Amino acid sequence: MEAYAQTDVGKMRLINQDYIFYSIMPVGNLQNLFVVADGMGGHNAGEYASWYTVETLVQLIRESKEQNLYEILAQSIQEVNQRLIRKSYEEDRLRGMGTTLTLATVADRTLYVVNIGDSRTYLINEQEIRQISQDHSLVEEMVREGIFERGSEQYQLKKNIITKAIGVELALRPDFFEVELKENEHLLLCSDGLTNMVEDSEIWKIVEQPIYIEERVHQLIEMANTNGGKDNIAIVLADLD
Repeated sequence: MEAYAQTDVGKMRLINQDYIFYSIMPVGNLQNLFVVADGMGGHNAGEYASWYTVETLVQLIRESKEQNLYEILAQSIQEVNQRLIRKSYEEDRLRGMGTTLTLATVADRTLYVVNIGDSRTYLINEQEIRQISQDHSLVEEMVREGIFERGSEQYQLKKNIITKAIGVELALRPDFFEVELKENEHLLLCSDGLTNMVEDSEIWKIVEQPIYIEERVHQLIEMANTNGGKDNIAIVLADLD
């Protein structure tokens, strides 16, 4: 397995509220770990929310005594959610902060994904690009219910409204996904600063190139910025051998 990750402030924002972590080595009782968070909140609250969530989550996973993968992730995410909510009441500048979270780990040729918000996890191979996570956003929920058409004017107007985030409510219900891996697949985690600027088909073309993984990540960021760079961009890419 080989991995690389990078964030970029984009062309329109002054502060980078995206935060990433990745390790192809064990993190606690997990064999590896990949995380993207996209913070929200005024002043510097979004930047703080994503940083605090990822750093605290990684620490909790490292310290967990659980052996069951689902219990490790579920307990750690619930704990960091409660801690972030408490933090938001300690300082006025942090009120209303929150963050998306998409997390992945691989064990025994199986991909496990946890998702909260509209940051995404994809699997990519030479045939296709597949979104594994499901967006917790108003427009995507309406698309699933047949109310909106993806890409329509109403969709574009409301696509930044998310329906779940860490740090917003105590009764947090993340989505869990489990996928059997095929040969020669690529794992991509990203914030909406990439997916709002670059079509899935273009992401697939870049990731499938036979070039160094670092160069593929740089090209994804470059394309997002070339297309407008309206938001921060976070990318974690792994070649799964």
